[in-house]
Amino acid sequence: MSELTEELKNKLVDILNLPKERLENFDENGQLVGGELGIDSIDVLEMVVMVEKDYGIVINNQEVGQKVFSSLANLADYIRENSTNTST
Repeated sequence: MSELTEELKNKLVDILNLPKERLENFDENGQLVGGELGIDSIDVLEMVVMVEKDYGIVINNQEVGQKVFSSLANLADYIRENSTNTST
């Protein structure tokens, strides 16, 4: 698991008030929204804001958002490919 994926896990714990234990063994390819973590559309809005604020990426298309937030791995890949922050 990459450093970015671990960073994203920690951010999700913080912004979504998830118990850290729920993400410790979470499969990075597992379903993120609507899956075992209980992430819903309101949570997705919080994740969109986090991605925009922390990584300089705007996700303003529902189709792109569905793909990006389908798994933690997809989210990390999208950030790597599109971030204006060169430290990712």
